[in-house]
Amino acid sequence: MPTNIVDVPPEILLENLFPVLPVADLLSLTVTSKYFLFLCSDETLWHRKLKADYNFDGSGTARRTGWKFIYRGLYRPKVFVWGEAENSRLGLRQYPGSRSAGVPFPVQLDIPGANIIKLIAGGMSFHALDTRGNMYVWGTLDGTMYSLHLDGYAAKGKPARNPLKLEMPDPIRSISCGRLHSCSLDIKGRIWNFVNWGRPFRLSSHLLSQPDSEPIQIECGWSFSSALLKNGEVLVWWPTVGALQEEVDTRFQSMDESGVGEAQARNGIIPCHTWTAAVDPVLLPSLPSLPDIAGIGEDFREHPPRLIEIGGMDSMIIGLTNYGHVLRFRGLDHEGAIGTSGWQYLPEFSETARICQLSEFSDGNFELPETIKITHVSAHFMHFSAFSTGSCSIVLQGEIDTDPDSKPKIIPELQNRDIISVEFGDYHNAALSANGKLYTWGSYSKGALGLGDPLTLPIGTPGGFANQAQLNGGRGRPPSVTVPTEVRFDHGRRKSKDRFCFSVTAAGWHTGALVIDLEPDENEEDDKIQFRSEQQQSQDPDSWSTPPIVPQIPARGWGMPFIHRIGFAGRGMHRGQSNRDGASGS
Repeated sequence: MPTNIVDVPPEILLENLFPVLPVADLLSLTVTSKYFLFLCSDETLWHRKLKADYNFDGSGTARRTGWKFIYRGLYRPKVFVWGEAENSRLGLRQYPGSRSAGVPFPVQLDIPGANIIKLIAGGMSFHALDTRGNMYVWGTLDGTMYSLHLDGYAAKGKPARNPLKLEMPDPIRSISCGRLHSCSLDIKGRIWNFVNWGRPFRLSSHLLSQPDSEPIQIECGWSFSSALLKNGEVLVWWPTVGALQEEVDTRFQSMDESGVGEAQARNGIIPCHTWTAAVDPVLLPSLPSLPDIAGIGEDFREHPPRLIEIGGMDSMIIGLTNYGHVLRFRGLDHEGAIGTSGWQYLPEFSETARICQLSEFSDGNFELPETIKITHVSAHFMHFSAFSTGSCSIVLQGEIDTDPDSKPKIIPELQNRDIISVEFGDYHNAALSANGKLYTWGSYSKGALGLGDPLTLPIGTPGGFANQAQLNGGRGRPPSVTVPTEVRFDHGRRKSKDRFCFSVTAAGWHTGALVIDLEPDENEEDDKIQFRSEQQQSQDPDSWSTPPIVPQIPARGWGMPFIHRIGFAGRGMHRGQSNRDGASGS
């Protein structure tokens, strides 16, 4: 029996004792000796403490280090949002007084009483998760629908002009958003679906009650939802079409007639009327035979590949196996469209030899490891990425029409940068590095790049106008940014401030980030941004506008629905329809 704590094996300390010690005791222990300073700085220990104390596990990123630093900063994380402001999607009470369209740089969003540790963008909304598992929403879940002022959040088109908390049965551990719907996974492993914010329903199926069928990831595509199970299988369902939509519509009509579940917000809370939908999702086919790209021989045959991560696009899923195979599954428009579809392997995104032969890498400008293993995938709408981690990390990009013979798109500025997260809006992109730097590129999209007001940026600066003639015009669209450019989080301050971004999200024409201060808040009043109300923002004659969509008022017992034209921005149409480039923000 050890008589001194120093004699206790380090494995026992790290696995059993340290995880249950108060943080103050751990910090006190670090000053007793170099041995305990080293031991109490263990990355796995602080990763576990983050999950236990803050409900934060870094899911959705490839982060492997820095957990102790993030733990220290999560007592007061900051939420920043920017981009398109229509549909109240930014949740701000006041908007910067810029003449440019949208909000072209990060602005802090205050959510009183909440320590936000996860931010997820929807087509016209944001969803957030705090350290206690509470779920917050703002914007409009379905901006193609119209709602009356007196409607509760049983109405799909009811905007949450500022963040509201959803009153759910149990704490939430993860959230995913599609264009006009979202879903969440609670601590009991139950999947909740939202086609409005007032009447979420739990998906009930025998496919979710089988051995090893525990959901480990939920992922919303453009118009579908999916779940990756512990056994590597994937379930898919469509909340807004087919049999499930019929079940939802029937239940909502019954609620309307009985006057339950109107979900009027009170004191910043939406009282959710939860129910259960007993509809079986579709079980996707198993993986095809895949090559041994890791070169491990017999172990590969004894332990065949299984999916460990998925990403949702428009009618397509990107999958990643434990060995680094990247695959796609197309034809997810609706349940009847799957037919004989199956997983297709993408060797150009998976195999070391093929990746090294890409012209961007073969010229020797980048350091590549002997063996490249893709460790993460992400996807949204028309784009996806597959990337590895570390100082020699690589980022490969694909599109909706990528096939097994397609070569990845390579952006040189993202290579060897230890990128841990890649996010896509409709036409803008964001990448986060392990050192807390956020980079954006792509279309201006009403300010979604967050690089600054193009009317005040120097000519030729990324995010600004290309020449004096464009700047003098003042109402044209700034050119797209082709080189990933760093986003600042101190716009409007008289004194610059160093901040660390640990999470980013993007969708539609808007972006959000979670940020930690690296310097003390000596004077938070040191802010010279001039703000205006949401109404002033939407009525600004100098703001660019886009063609209105035609939202449909749901029947809700009135007989046939009718059409009412209103100036909401948003595409409001499916991929391929006529206003593809003319309307804003998913």
